[in-house]
Amino acid sequence: MKKTIITMSLALALSACGGGGSSSSAKPTPTTPTPTTPAKAEPSILQTESSISIGQATELVLFSPDYEVNNVQWTQTSGPELEFYAANSKVVGFTPEQAGSYSFDVKFSQSGAGKTLSISFDVQDTAHRLVARLGHAVVEGNGVSLIAFANKKIEDNSVTLSSLTWQQTGGPSVTLTDSDTNGKSAIFFDAPSVDKDTIVKFKVSGKANGEDVSDEVTVLIEQSSKNVPSDRTRYPFTDRVTNVFLYNADSPAGQKLIDCVYSNAASYANSCNFNQTPLIAHEVDGTPTVDQIMDRVVVSHKWMGDQFKKFLETYDNEHHDFKNLLRATTAIVLSYDVRPSFYHPYTGAIYLDPSDLWVTPAQRDTINQAPDYRAGFGSSLQFEIPSRYVKDNDYASYYFPISERLDRELSDSLYDFASLLYHELAHANDYFPSTAWNATENSNTTFLSHVNALFNNKAIQSDDLQRFTPLDPNWDSEDANDKSEMTKLGQVRFQGVTANETQKAYTMSDVANMFKVEGATAFYNYSSTREDYAMLFDGFMMKVRYNIDRDVAVSDQEYHQIAWGQRGRFGENWIRPRVEFVSNRILPEFTDATGIIANLPQPTLLDANKTWRNSIQVASQSPAKNTSVAKKLLKQAKATNSKLIPVDGRTPHTARKFIY
Repeated sequence: MKKTIITMSLALALSACGGGGSSSSAKPTPTTPTPTTPAKAEPSILQTESSISIGQATELVLFSPDYEVNNVQWTQTSGPELEFYAANSKVVGFTPEQAGSYSFDVKFSQSGAGKTLSISFDVQDTAHRLVARLGHAVVEGNGVSLIAFANKKIEDNSVTLSSLTWQQTGGPSVTLTDSDTNGKSAIFFDAPSVDKDTIVKFKVSGKANGEDVSDEVTVLIEQSSKNVPSDRTRYPFTDRVTNVFLYNADSPAGQKLIDCVYSNAASYANSCNFNQTPLIAHEVDGTPTVDQIMDRVVVSHKWMGDQFKKFLETYDNEHHDFKNLLRATTAIVLSYDVRPSFYHPYTGAIYLDPSDLWVTPAQRDTINQAPDYRAGFGSSLQFEIPSRYVKDNDYASYYFPISERLDRELSDSLYDFASLLYHELAHANDYFPSTAWNATENSNTTFLSHVNALFNNKAIQSDDLQRFTPLDPNWDSEDANDKSEMTKLGQVRFQGVTANETQKAYTMSDVANMFKVEGATAFYNYSSTREDYAMLFDGFMMKVRYNIDRDVAVSDQEYHQIAWGQRGRFGENWIRPRVEFVSNRILPEFTDATGIIANLPQPTLLDANKTWRNSIQVASQSPAKNTSVAKKLLKQAKATNSKLIPVDGRTPHTARKFIY
């Protein structure tokens, strides 16, 4: 098209100069225009909204499709202080809560030269009604979640969830996790492949008191030169992992730690060795300090590391459980795209979903809220085996709905995060118990070869548990029919195996009669021998450190009825030896464990005449203590959906993405 336009313009110019084309005039020599290369666009700051109101989420984008930029750093230079958590990203998103004038600077490097851009904008003194969050930058292939909610600071606002509709308004088309997003407060998708930094835009619309309301949100898709491998037999990460950094920039672990534990370039063939990424135990005598641990923390957002550090400083001072358990790891990865949490023996690192660490809604908005990929497993079965943590005859923790936009204290998620750490660190100490630390120190042996030798020799601690007191004596049988019925049902529920007709026909009473006489403390024990080992440990530690019990029951799919249930199943005579075996090996410093286990009370039966929700109150135990106004509000909000009541009711948030 450009060439055609140039040619037409040249012909018109020649006609004008030639005076009508006289035969006596010399004809000009035709020339071919030289094609021009489009000028590259210099980096600029984009702000998608032309007008911003109080409570309206917005984002600033350092847009540079033609030049590579790095070392990005945003700074607010004027206006009421804003809360944002990606100051080193190309996009910062925030929600102004006051009218006024705001200004930002962004510093960055382009071709080795430092540059600075500035932007100013005004926030109008009117309240925005529907809010969409969070505009941010994401590498192509990474997961994205966007949420919409009503501005709770408007007292007369009543945005109905059923009225919400989402529409993509710009950028390359994306494929949403849900084909129908009408009435959904959140949408999820994987960022499409792009050949340069590209913007995608979305608009969410709804009604508030009969009035049409809407908001827009922008996501910057960053092009990446790193290939994402697809062969899971050769690479630990076959989904795009996000860009992460060391929490302590001057950590002696250096970039090598990231390359080894959270990179798409990492492969089993070039698995790092113990000299390159030693266990924390290899470099620390005795209990490590918090600072020594933080040198091994890798994050996608600094606030995640801040909160993790605060957790260790605040809640690990008396027994030092977590610091001691962390000795068996090479790194702690806290990233917005880790969901669910897991441990990987070929890297020696634990990967933690930071959902238990946020204290403000703005922090939570930086986390990918995509549903657990196992959510639909086992949907053809007639039963569920929910579990929950209980303290003082009531729920030990509460789910905070996104729509409520409530702040919380770190203490509000203490029990959830503690159980997560006990679980994942049980896995780490399963593969690398204290008895093995000296054998691997100063070794050029790779994690791959070391762990493969453990597999081949069945020398993992959880293998010893199955030899000593097996949950299923035929777990390792090559014939699937030899496995126990509960093991096979666990594979349906947690590994996505298709249920057969016999399994589909089991009633909750059938399953209760099988489960209650076995050695599992929860259904998730049947996911794998490794999970059996970790579930025994995390539940026991929650009991002895926080006086928290685990309830387990067999119910219908909707939790309306229970056929049988127990509180404190760890006290069963045939389960106590399994708990003792595990605790003595995972945390040998806990010398009182054997005596405590011997004196565990017998389990308490739940009332099978009540629903799972209503069975939380056990008559023989002390009445539930009064809860705060916030928790009462949350309980009321959750009551609209029975499946939200059991915290971790179906699949534990501690579950791993990889099954070994």
